Amino acid sequence: MAESTRRVARDSHTVMVVGLGRFGSALALSLEELGHEVLGVDRSERRVQEYSGQIAHVVSADATSMAALVSLGAKTLQHAVVAIGDDIESSVLCAAALVDIGIPDIWAKANSAAHARILERVGAHHVVFPEGEMGRRVAHQVTGQMIDYIEIDDNFALVETRPPAKLIGKTLLESGIRSNFGVTVVSIKPLGGEYTYTTPDTVLGEGSVMLVAGPSASVERFAMQR
Repeated sequence: MAESTRRVARDSHTVMVVGLGRFGSALALSLEELGHEVLGVDRSERRVQEYSGQIAHVVSADATSMAALVSLGAKTLQHAVVAIGDDIESSVLCAAALVDIGIPDIWAKANSAAHARILERVGAHHVVFPEGEMGRRVAHQVTGQMIDYIEIDDNFALVETRPPAKLIGKTLLESGIRSNFGVTVVSIKPLGGEYTYTTPDTVLGEGSVMLVAGPSASVERFAMQR
């Protein structure tokens, strides 16, 4: 087991990211940009060398081994992410080892529904499909009707879109958006301005952008109104 030249911190605020492929490395770098301390773990010495100057702590180790994880101080961690995507067996074994160690918040990347079910059964607390989720997000944008689409829950979404032409110049109260479409306008950004909270008197202006929340089917239907 080899380690980059910097000493590995072992405190409860460190996030362990196992697997420094495209998803894992992007996640680790983003966590560091947000001010979190990251312990990156990968079997590949090449990847350890590649990210040793970018991620605070990088270690080459077999993360399917409970002994190796314990030696890295995993027992003290609150959060761990299994970002292994190309080796389902290693992904599952790593998740199971982290569960056995007792880490209270384990995230794991899945490549398929079957992979996700196994990860959930071994005890991963959160299972994500990065490619699938991004695909759905982009699919909602390619028509040009939505600027952005974020699925908050299985049947609840937040959409960034423009007001339908027929509602331009009306206040939110006059528009009847909530009663007619079953969605809520959370915030609005006037043309050339910044996002602000809405009130019943907020006017839907030409060129404005709004954040709309509600059941997925409802926000999709509303965003299609032109």
